[in-house]
Amino acid sequence: MTGHDLLSAISLLIVLALCLSVLIFHAFTGVPPLSSNATETADVVALLKQADLPEQSIVYELGSGWGSLVIALARAFPNAHIRGIEISPLPYWISRFRTRNLPNVLLHRGSFYNFDLSDAHAVTCYLMIKPMPKLAGLLDRMLKPGTPVVSLSFWFRDREVAASRKSSGLLGATALYYWPARKADR
Repeated sequence: MTGHDLLSAISLLIVLALCLSVLIFHAFTGVPPLSSNATETADVVALLKQADLPEQSIVYELGSGWGSLVIALARAFPNAHIRGIEISPLPYWISRFRTRNLPNVLLHRGSFYNFDLSDAHAVTCYLMIKPMPKLAGLLDRMLKPGTPVVSLSFWFRDREVAASRKSSGLLGATALYYWPARKADR
């Protein structure tokens, strides 16, 4: 085996390991690392602007994936502190690279269920149906009443939507909630 063949084999193994890690974390969380498109990020930004956040806000992006939404939030709210949390290593490191020149972004690697979100002025997420009920419980425990929460495509089924944008991408609409946003008993 030549040096070139060895380098090719090592490169292939690294790529396979990275792809396998994405699949493993997808199986573990039930959420693939999706990337928000420009229309979707614009909808999230518009709803957060409608929420009239304080200038020095702390905005969490739960499951920040490849960093597209974090970048859009950082640019739209340059005085805010954008905190992305991603569990999957490959998307996390790619988003770290993509946000390296954005001083108002701080990324964390790990499960957002293990983070204290009590200082949040707003929360965004682009997840799937599976984690939404558990996430609602976490937000109930952590967030101050009235905290804006914007969910892209996958809504909280038992919560009252304050506003929505129907133009979001292929997967549906974006919803704004003011937490805890519980529906009135009927």
